[in-house]
Amino acid sequence: MATNKIREEEVKNKIRQEFFQDYDATPILGDIDFAVTTKKSSEDELSDQEYFLWAEAKAGNTEDIYASFVQLIITIGKAHTHESYLPPRYLGAFDEEKIAFIEYHHIVSVFYQNDFNWNVTPSNHSTKEFHMLYDLLHEQLKKEISLFDLRKDEKELRKFIRSNFKLGKQRTNGINITKNNFIFVFQRWVEEVKPSIAVNWDDVPKTSVVDFFYADLISRNDYTLREELAVVLRGDKYRILQNILKGATQLFSEATFNDGKTAYNQFWNKYVRPPRKEYLDLILKRRDLLIPQDLRRYQGAFFTPPQWVQKSQEYLAMELGEDWQKEYYVWDCCAGTGNLLFGLTEKYRVYASTLDNADVQVMHERIKEKSLDLLDSHVFQFDFLNDSFDKLPQSLQDIINDPERRRKLVVYINPPYAEAGETRQLSGTSKNKTNVAVTNMTYQKYLPVIGIAGRELFAQFFMRIYDEIPTSVLAEFSKLKTLQAPNFRDFRQAFRAKLGRNFIVPANSFDNVKGQFPIGFFIWHTEEKVTFEHTTSDVYAKNGDCLGEKGIYSYDNTNGNIGKWVNSFRNDANKDKIGFMSNGRNDFQNQKLVYLINKKEQMPTPRGWWVTPFNFIIISIFLAVRHSIEATWLNDRDQFLYPNDEWKSDRDFQNNCLVFTLFSNSNNIQSQHGTNHWIPFSEEEVGAQDNFESHFMHDFIMGKVKEEKPQHKETMQDLFAEQDSQTTDDSSFTPTEPLKFSQEAQAVLDAGRELWRYYHKQAGANPNASYYDIKMHFQGTKITKSGKVQMNSTSEDATYNALLADLRQSMKLLAAHIEPKVYDYGFLKK
Repeated sequence: MATNKIREEEVKNKIRQEFFQDYDATPILGDIDFAVTTKKSSEDELSDQEYFLWAEAKAGNTEDIYASFVQLIITIGKAHTHESYLPPRYLGAFDEEKIAFIEYHHIVSVFYQNDFNWNVTPSNHSTKEFHMLYDLLHEQLKKEISLFDLRKDEKELRKFIRSNFKLGKQRTNGINITKNNFIFVFQRWVEEVKPSIAVNWDDVPKTSVVDFFYADLISRNDYTLREELAVVLRGDKYRILQNILKGATQLFSEATFNDGKTAYNQFWNKYVRPPRKEYLDLILKRRDLLIPQDLRRYQGAFFTPPQWVQKSQEYLAMELGEDWQKEYYVWDCCAGTGNLLFGLTEKYRVYASTLDNADVQVMHERIKEKSLDLLDSHVFQFDFLNDSFDKLPQSLQDIINDPERRRKLVVYINPPYAEAGETRQLSGTSKNKTNVAVTNMTYQKYLPVIGIAGRELFAQFFMRIYDEIPTSVLAEFSKLKTLQAPNFRDFRQAFRAKLGRNFIVPANSFDNVKGQFPIGFFIWHTEEKVTFEHTTSDVYAKNGDCLGEKGIYSYDNTNGNIGKWVNSFRNDANKDKIGFMSNGRNDFQNQKLVYLINKKEQMPTPRGWWVTPFNFIIISIFLAVRHSIEATWLNDRDQFLYPNDEWKSDRDFQNNCLVFTLFSNSNNIQSQHGTNHWIPFSEEEVGAQDNFESHFMHDFIMGKVKEEKPQHKETMQDLFAEQDSQTTDDSSFTPTEPLKFSQEAQAVLDAGRELWRYYHKQAGANPNASYYDIKMHFQGTKITKSGKVQMNSTSEDATYNALLADLRQSMKLLAAHIEPKVYDYGFLKK
């Protein structure tokens, strides 16, 4: 490691001396490897330093350049360097052979994701967070980076640096405000200027703080250049619109400075304003990035990516006809700053409303700048979940009140996704946000009809549109909950619109949306009354490539879920307990909650089933079905179901599932918590140094376990919440002769046997060690910051690594063999 560090310093020195000799490439910014700025002079001492480059350096020439960028981004995000220093024009990565650059503005939104865990080691490329960012950014990095070979492209590289790392003029009149640094400048303004404004900030909505910044930003000689803004600067005073400041009683309220304008002058002496037109347009358009993250989430201030705006309008044209814009009216009732309406051409037929009046002002500004083709009179403030339609412009009221014209109204929205409770609240790691979704008129009105679905804001939008603007067309972006979630069953019975064309995309293709799940665009015809059961949706990757089609189901007419199926088998949990199966929930997004342990006492709130000789095969099928198919953003909301009966006669399938369960990473049986009944081998097979405490698994495989019928059924009502009355299945799956395994299952057993043999050659090997114990022996453990013991992800033992790799490869082939049967037997729908 020390040698690598020395070589890395040599690489940095070489790059510094050969390519950046005209710049200052010596600054140390926390853990950032390499920074390039202007040559300092005395006049810069009171100014924030401008940076051209922050970069990650690597020794050698084998590093994945994209991984180096991700490491740099985690380094910046973890230390909040982008908030402490003026962000650079470029981020970069280099090694002994190559160097690459990407403009900072291409990745800036990644630093403003909600709830992303930045508190990980940047150099650890195996963390979940690293892989999440790598997947999120990989395609964009491939598309946007400028990559140079240090030897072959030397001439081009020097030209690139001369052209883009310009000296001198940028510093004459201060720092330019650009698409790369406007968020940083705003954050500094909040810290330095905002406290000097004599306003009771408790009376100013948090979303309106940015309006004071805009008043400063779009000004010259202390005079705001645009009258239509919510707040304007006039010399030493701000003029504030009445509906921005709470409690104002006159047309305009005014605010002065409490320090004689000292902080204001010191701050703005460092920057050039107003920004150039192209940057100003972007800053106004991306107002969402200047709103606090919690409000962005709960007021729906998310920026719909232009590619999905365009795609949605293509689908509207396919659904409603090529000339749909000339024939239909459009209303975006949660428009934000209006980007969903970009590209629409019939401004006399388009309306835009939003909750936040400041967003209305931005849309008016965009209209003036001709970056939004709407009529000023069709853009207005409206609280869709509370206000009466009497407050709408008369022309829009006329459309809604006329049955014929209403049939030609498209309500076109990307509504907020806030809900009253989230996983983090359920787990006790976050405050409950109940008031977000349940303190409005629409919730109170429709709660009796749609039940728990009413706790989702987007469901409230849909229900009011369906009920109060009947026969209109709803074109919307949303999660798939309305189509698939069990909690939305009542909603689907009430919202009986016919679904037309639709497509789904990865959620993380939207700014500030974290997670691997789908977001869809759906066109609903509210005039046609159809209860949703199934649709075939087009699927697009983050880069816009079509991936094919996917079936989406409501699951309302199925026999039940997979948990109900497991619960239908008789079990005697009063004796012969060999483990406990945590059942989790019934979709892919909760796969991590499905695992095997020794006993339920290891869980703080146990939900699941005891594993006994009688239900062992059923539990093995359950775990293999849940984990043999990888969870992805595309299947994240798919539900695991009560299967048909064809699996009962498929011994090959049952045995495959048994072997998969024995060597699954979700098999967390540990000898420290009790007897290990899960060793599939004999002592002689693996060269154990002593007798095993239990031979159950080997005897089961050899057909030597005698089955005793259970005397009674344990209902599990305390362990499984969805317990229903059902017919009990007394089928026996205990073998009476040695099991026969498929080629794939036998390969897993053989690879596992080799791993066991190698473990039992180690000094002090525990004869009762489980698969989990063996991995822990070779990989070791560490203490997390929360104080928990966690297994390391790698081992320094090369032989072990090779054996484990063989086993995992065999497990992949076995999983692929199981997967088709999961669909054939109805555990999942295709």
